[in-house]
Amino acid sequence: MTGSSSEGPAEAMGEGEAMPVAGTGPGDAAGAGDAGDAAGRDRRSGTDRRAGAGDAGGETYRSAGVDITAGEEAVERIKAKVRSTFRPEVIGDIGGFGGLFSFVGHRYRHPVLVSSTDGVGTKALVAQAAGRFDTIGIDLVAMCVDDIVCAGAEPLFFLDYIAVGKLDPAHIEQLVEGVAEGCRQAGCALIGGEMAEHPGAMEPGEFDLVGFAVGVVERDLMLGPDRVRPGDVLIGIPSPGLRSNGYSLARRVMLDRAGLPLDGPAFPGARHDLAEELLEPSVIYAPAVRALLDAVDVHAIAHITGGGMPGNLPRVLPKGVDAVVDESTWEAPRIFGEIQRHGGISDDEMRGVFNLGIGMVVVVAEDDAYTALDVLRAAGRRAVRIGAVERGRGTLRYS
Repeated sequence: MTGSSSEGPAEAMGEGEAMPVAGTGPGDAAGAGDAGDAAGRDRRSGTDRRAGAGDAGGETYRSAGVDITAGEEAVERIKAKVRSTFRPEVIGDIGGFGGLFSFVGHRYRHPVLVSSTDGVGTKALVAQAAGRFDTIGIDLVAMCVDDIVCAGAEPLFFLDYIAVGKLDPAHIEQLVEGVAEGCRQAGCALIGGEMAEHPGAMEPGEFDLVGFAVGVVERDLMLGPDRVRPGDVLIGIPSPGLRSNGYSLARRVMLDRAGLPLDGPAFPGARHDLAEELLEPSVIYAPAVRALLDAVDVHAIAHITGGGMPGNLPRVLPKGVDAVVDESTWEAPRIFGEIQRHGGISDDEMRGVFNLGIGMVVVVAEDDAYTALDVLRAAGRRAVRIGAVERGRGTLRYS
């Protein structure tokens, strides 16, 4: 959003002038400053390159597929949304070359910065097919901030990258609104990004989202496998949908194999359509987890994303212990059963692809289990005890 694109309107203005960050992309030699100067010279000389006019029929940026005017309109549409995420530590306003964030060092003795980057995968294709773009930015923020909170970090700020085949200001506005809403939920500032128009590389209507989050944790409060012990309790925090994982399989099964329409019922008896079900925004767990970190001694946290529980829970286990999970302790959302039924998918394959209704697992001592459940439920998350840590080989077992 705020960076200049090597192939997009941000070079002249676009998102490069919409937020505190404006960087140079890897394609064109000219960056935001160069392109902005060029546009200024055109205005002084009366040559309207932005309108697609050229000298004696010569080529222009617009004739190549890049619409600077559309980029400028997109910028105006997103300014208020971006500013709505600012924290007191944000310095300056929209338009600089770098996002400025004043780190309050006296709050920490030995601060450690924690970062993560992620995308929304092929969930973007569902949004594109359904023409619904206002919530997928929430997914983007969730994928990043819920990774860094697994280290015990407080999310501080966020940057995004939006690539499109053809820049539609209304489309960009919806995407950024979702990112801004995600940042507001997570409590982090949206201080930079990139908006890029890629004619030839992407078709009109196509888009992709990538995000980058930075947080901070006190060094001696960092979470990890070294804190986990036999006898610890596993607490699951529910996920109402797929989050942003497993969509290649879900789309193949539900849309290609079963041929279900996105505007039809999500499943027999459903009062909402399949698009709404598949585009269910990811829960952002960071605020509830931060409340938990303030209340009890959390040992480890696993974000259940790509690879499901088997691919993520063992990442927080030390050698010599297993995570033993009882799947009867929660009910998986209906959509997972529909995907399994339509695709003839095995239980093991489902476990290794989808979250199956648990988006995050928190590891605490037995004595802290009830308090942890109360804190998470008070924060709006219907957490449940799903298992325990036992002596073993550092793997996941189902009881």
